Amino acid sequence: MGAQLRVYKRRIRSVTATKKITKAMEMIAASRVVKAQRKVAASAPYATELTRAVTAVATGANNKHALTTEVENPTRAAVLLITSDRGLAGGYSSNAIKAAEHLTTQLTNERKHVDTYIVGRKGLAYYNFRDRAVSESWTGFTDNPTYADAKRVAAPLIESIMRDTADGGVDELHIVFTEFVSMMTQSPVEKRMLPLSLTPSTAEESAEVHTKGAEVRPLFEFEPSAEDVLDALLPRYVESRIYNALLQAAASEHAARRRAMKSATDNAGDLIHNLSRLANAARQAEITQEISEIVGGASALADATAGSDK
Repeated sequence: MGAQLRVYKRRIRSVTATKKITKAMEMIAASRVVKAQRKVAASAPYATELTRAVTAVATGANNKHALTTEVENPTRAAVLLITSDRGLAGGYSSNAIKAAEHLTTQLTNERKHVDTYIVGRKGLAYYNFRDRAVSESWTGFTDNPTYADAKRVAAPLIESIMRDTADGGVDELHIVFTEFVSMMTQSPVEKRMLPLSLTPSTAEESAEVHTKGAEVRPLFEFEPSAEDVLDALLPRYVESRIYNALLQAAASEHAARRRAMKSATDNAGDLIHNLSRLANAARQAEITQEISEIVGGASALADATAGSDK
C-alpha cells in the first residue's frame, strides 16, 4: 500500500470515529430537549397564575414597593445572563452574550451602573478572560436546572433589589436568556423583571379579571393587606421568572446542540465520501502504476531474450 493511500485510510478511520461520537451526542440532545420542553410546559401554569396574582395585587396596592415602583432617576441595574456550562452547541452561548453586551451598553448609555450576574461556565469564562467584574456566578446545572437552582440564583438578586442603591442595591433587574421557540429556532431575549411594568391596558385587564364572573365578588382577596402580600410574592415571582428562563435556556441549549451535532455528523459523512473517492483514485493509480511496471519489465525481458537469441 502506498503512502498516500495509507494517509487517506487513516483519515477515514479518524473521521468515522468522530461521526459516531457526534451522532451519539445528537441523539442524546434530541432526547433531552423533549424532556426540557415538557418541563417548560409544566412550569407555565404556575408562572402564569403567579404573574396574574402579582399584577392584581400591584394594581390594588397604594404604597410603593420594589415590585412596582419606578425610580425617578435609576442609577444602578442588575443583569442576569444565562449561558451554558458546555460547548458544542453552535452559537448558543455567544448569541446570549452578545445580547447581554447590547443591554449593558444600552444601560450604560443611560448612565446606569450595571452589576452582572452569570449562570454558566461559558459566560463566566468570557467575562473572566476580559477582566470584567462579575457580582456572582453559578455553574453546573444549566442543562438540567431545578427550582432549587432558581432559588439560589434569585436570592442575591432579591436582596439587591430590596437594598438602597447607596448600600449597593439596584433599581432595576434585567434577565438575558435564550427563549425556546421551536426545535429550529431559539432566540436570545432581554427582559426586565423588576420593577414590574404596569401599563394602563394591563391594569384594565387586571380589573376585569378581578370582577369577572361575579360582579360583587373579586377573584383575589388580600389579607392582611395588598402590601404584605406583595412582600410575600416578591421572592416567588422572581424565582418563578428565573426558573422559567432557566428551563427555556436548557431547552434551547439542547436544541442548539442537537442541530450542531447533526451538522457535524452530516459534514463528517461528506468528508468520508470525499476521502473514499480520493483513496479509490490513489489505489487505482497504484494499480495502474504496478501494471505499467509489470508490462514494462516483461517487455524489457522479452527484448533481452530476443537479443541473446541472435
